[in-house]
Amino acid sequence: MTETILIIDDEKDLRNLLTRTLQLEGFEVINAENARQALKKITQEEIHVAISDVKLPDLNGIELIRQIKQISPQTEVICLTAFGNIPDGVKAIQLGAFDYLTKGEENQKIIPLLNRALDKARLQFKIKHLEAKIHQNYGFDRIIGKSSILQKSIQLAQKVAETNTTVLLTGETGTGKEVFAHSIHTQSPRKQQAFLAINCSAFGKDLLESEMFGHKAGAFTGAQKDKKGLLEEAHKGTLFLDEIGEMPSDLQAKLLRVLENGTFIKVGETQETKVDVRFIAATNRDLQKASEEGNFRLDLFYRLSVFQIHLPSLNERKEDIPLLAEYFAHDICLKMNRKPKKLSPNFIESLQNHSWKGNVRELRNVMERAIILTDTEQIEEDVLPFEFVIQEKSQVSKGIFSMAEAEKAHIQAVLKHTQGNKTQAARLLEIGLTTLYAKLKEYSIQ
Repeated sequence: MTETILIIDDEKDLRNLLTRTLQLEGFEVINAENARQALKKITQEEIHVAISDVKLPDLNGIELIRQIKQISPQTEVICLTAFGNIPDGVKAIQLGAFDYLTKGEENQKIIPLLNRALDKARLQFKIKHLEAKIHQNYGFDRIIGKSSILQKSIQLAQKVAETNTTVLLTGETGTGKEVFAHSIHTQSPRKQQAFLAINCSAFGKDLLESEMFGHKAGAFTGAQKDKKGLLEEAHKGTLFLDEIGEMPSDLQAKLLRVLENGTFIKVGETQETKVDVRFIAATNRDLQKASEEGNFRLDLFYRLSVFQIHLPSLNERKEDIPLLAEYFAHDICLKMNRKPKKLSPNFIESLQNHSWKGNVRELRNVMERAIILTDTEQIEEDVLPFEFVIQEKSQVSKGIFSMAEAEKAHIQAVLKHTQGNKTQAARLLEIGLTTLYAKLKEYSIQ
């Protein structure tokens, strides 16, 4: 990736001198004689560092910093100030400039300072590109599964994604509602704008109100400055409201107003704020039943449920478990810098026989644990948690696990992980070494 330096100064001689100096150091340099030219160049290409005079003919350099940061937050700005104008440099830093130089000392200090600014800019642009790549790959192709029940949900989501219609995602915890919401946003006309999410059950009433609607300085103790809420931040984009059924009733009324006419009042404010936001809500509760029982606003339920999509539990689509397990195994090994691992037939069978109360989220956790405990090329069933132990034929009809067999299998799995080191195994099992030897004797474990 080419790293470009932009020099902004209306003094042609100084601009040319700086350009030549930096080019001799191997930098790619472009220049602009005023703020208008500079902003145009920043809009057209990636500028890693801008070196700008704070006194420009068409715009104050301090204001220019603010506009540069709005267009390209990753670009670092170094300001040039005249001797005696140190306050300008300090103000520039407060507005987001990397640092400032006094004219006349730039020849001695510019290269070290520029290299430090470049280091920061490189990291910021790398993060930006990674986020863009993730965004591009966050479509419906990321939803793993071929079962007919899942494909039906995906087809509905693809249809509604093209519109601005409010969507209500229903299903058990861990079924991937946020992944669906993000996929809908990514394939919507709003895909270039923000996708923001909030879990309505994670905050108390006052904090949730502040997070969603924002507040004015002094609205309550600790509100030292104005704060934009997620509704403003998501303007022209999408706001995902997870666990909407847990939202306090008085906030439900405020949300209903936003859904009806796109306006709300910030905490401590008297004037209305208008926004254009697409809403996607999710719940693991039966909101219609909750509404009929008086535990959720019925009018809000009807506003949210214009287009409902039910996400199936993992137990409803067990034929997808091998695909999901393979995907998680590959992804986790990649992140842990480990060689890819195969899944044994018995391991897959154990996964498919399990009752997945935590759904896809639980499956991923189980796969991560299995990979940590597996030192061979193939993952076997003995690295699964004890509740996965395959029952003896005599126990299957009872529908229960023998605690003794489960404990035996768990000890064997830990011993395999420690390669027979009993001291380490006892530590991992959080039992005494004497107790471990007694268990080995009891279960005839060699």
